Amino acid sequence: MIVKEEFLSKLRRYFSLNLYEVKIWAALLSRGVSTAGELSDIANVPRSRSYDVLESLEKKGFVIMKLGKPIKYLAVPPMEVLERVKKNMKKEVEERMDRLEELKATEVLGELNSLHTQGIELVEPSDLSGSLRGRHNLYNHLELTIKGAEETVTIMTTTQGFIRKIEGLKPIFEKLKKRGVKIRIAAPITKEALPALKDISEVAEVRHTNSKARFCIVDSKELVFMVLDDAEVHPTYDIGIWINTPFFANALQELFDTLWATLKPAEKVVK
Repeated sequence: MIVKEEFLSKLRRYFSLNLYEVKIWAALLSRGVSTAGELSDIANVPRSRSYDVLESLEKKGFVIMKLGKPIKYLAVPPMEVLERVKKNMKKEVEERMDRLEELKATEVLGELNSLHTQGIELVEPSDLSGSLRGRHNLYNHLELTIKGAEETVTIMTTTQGFIRKIEGLKPIFEKLKKRGVKIRIAAPITKEALPALKDISEVAEVRHTNSKARFCIVDSKELVFMVLDDAEVHPTYDIGIWINTPFFANALQELFDTLWATLKPAEKVVK
């Protein structure tokens, strides 16, 4: 059996199998039904491991063991395997989610919170900062930072950044609005951004600016700012800096407030 390594790598990635498992499975698919010894020879897998591998594949729903002597194995149709894998993955995720949900009512979470609170008291202000690599990580931390807002959320971003933030963070903005948090966003609002503008109009105040700056200030205490132009960098290589420093964040907030007073409401600029 000749199967390209690239194909085997894809099988491992998509179906979460190890190398021996994908080799045996591919060999069985090519035969339909076969013995462990035959599959071992075809797949170039040690015979001492082939039975363990087939037992593992059987438990995962990839193969069926036929009764009789010698014992033979039957390949389950790939489409059926796909459905079984999806079902098993969904069940596993649900079980993990349930365990994590149960954690909220246990002493474990309380102890973790206690450790974190005590640890924060020992942290130097200069240590409350970090580098964020990749837009996915950036937005995850941005969401975490914004969630804790008590008074204000100030955002300056690009056109595409504005659209992304409304798509990804609108539910968070809505919760903040209900808590009385004031949300202000400054961005270059073009016709492309009009749907996002309408979508957020009742939650945040948006004004038009020609600036390409990218930052977010929360309660004049925490700051997340991006160091690259999002139009010129791939999302994977986007970089941001998070700082928890009232001194610098408040200074930048004051500068923003001065600029904000000169900006026009976005809906009056683009119609």
